[in-house]
Amino acid sequence: MSLSVGIVGLPNVGKSTLFNALTRSSVPAENYPFCTIDPSVGVVAVPDNRLKTLSDISGSQETIPAIVEFVDIAGLVKGASAGEGLGNKFLSNIREVNMVAEVVRIFEDEDVHHVSGVVDPLSDIEVINLELIMADAETVAKRLGNIEREVKRSEKTALTEKAILEPLLKHLEAGQLANSFELDKEQKAIIKGLHLLTMKPFLYVCNRKNGAFNLDEQNDPRWQELTEFFENTGAEYVVVDAGMEHELKDLEEAEKTEFRREYGAQDSGIESLIRACYHRLGLISYFTTGEKETRAWTIAAASTGPEAGAAIHTDFKDKYIRAQVVAFADLVAAGSLAKAREQGKLRTEGKEYIVADGDVIEFMHS
Repeated sequence: MSLSVGIVGLPNVGKSTLFNALTRSSVPAENYPFCTIDPSVGVVAVPDNRLKTLSDISGSQETIPAIVEFVDIAGLVKGASAGEGLGNKFLSNIREVNMVAEVVRIFEDEDVHHVSGVVDPLSDIEVINLELIMADAETVAKRLGNIEREVKRSEKTALTEKAILEPLLKHLEAGQLANSFELDKEQKAIIKGLHLLTMKPFLYVCNRKNGAFNLDEQNDPRWQELTEFFENTGAEYVVVDAGMEHELKDLEEAEKTEFRREYGAQDSGIESLIRACYHRLGLISYFTTGEKETRAWTIAAASTGPEAGAAIHTDFKDKYIRAQVVAFADLVAAGSLAKAREQGKLRTEGKEYIVADGDVIEFMHS
């Protein structure tokens, strides 16, 4: 399945540096606003140690991970929703991604200018979110105007839509993200076509800098205020050092680990970010494995066998008969598919089977 994450934020917070670290590619990351005008796209492997284990068991010739597409979107500025800066282009780029990774700076450094002149991550979030909320409010208000004629004729679908959009507009006008507005599955389907920016899942990326004054390290009041906001809104966040990871991006994993140890970093932050995006979107991985290849497939959590099979080929959904399934841990403990079968760990599942994260599957179809 296609999975894209838009990296957004104010200018000079480390978006492009983070993108470079993620994708090992090189896009401009200069110290001035609007350096990144066109979005750069990078495809990133989802870190999963289970893949190598399975590949070793099967003696696979090739190992193919699940992937996430990251889009580096130009710096958002106050007034973007009204077309300030390159606002309209930025907003359309955000509209095209599945989720938003919002980068905020949590370090002070005199050599790196902050667009507002002061480092205040919560204020940055408020500026960015308000621009996106205002753009959504305009979209909703416009839609309400467009269906007014049908509403006057008492057309059922228009009345149903109006009943959703009016309270949603009030919610947005109160400065709240659309994704915090309570909607059931049917209601979400009705307004899906509006492609609201703040209906997407959000993940906040707190960018620190080695050797600088980091708000989290100092337990600065601004950090306390920020984490309180995360707790109160139920928001997910990760902490990364984009600059450090950019420096290490071309090194081997063992060397990276050694450097991070010297820097005092627990992990890359990058892997945590990719996994958090996966989790925030409600995704899991299952595996297929054999001599030719071991591969991770991305599906929505709670997918049935036929739905999971469609990740490989649409025929697998329509012509699904059954699947041979073994849990990752059971296969590793057995040491081979043959042994797992002998031990009764390889089971046959029908169309109602709900795939679990880490299931190793072979599909049978007509």
